Amino acid sequence: MAFDPEKDKILKKWKCDETGLIISINKYADGEPKLQIGPRIYKTKEGGESHRRTGRLTIEDLMWFYEIIDEVKDELSRLVNPR
Repeated sequence: MAFDPEKDKILKKWKCDETGLIISINKYADGEPKLQIGPRIYKTKEGGESHRRTGRLTIEDLMWFYEIIDEVKDELSRLVNPR
């Protein structure tokens, strides 16, 4: 089965203004919502945006993620169906 971008949904997204790191809760088709770390968004010289793989996390990334982790956990728990 081929990937269909129409079935890939972002349910909630957080962005670190300092580092450009994106954390999101995504769902594909009827699948379970899952946490995604990345991409990282950079501003270009022309004023646009460039999306890049996350790669390794800096201490700034980690501290920001630590600050929002409870909110992320609560949102993901709310979206995931109980088993």
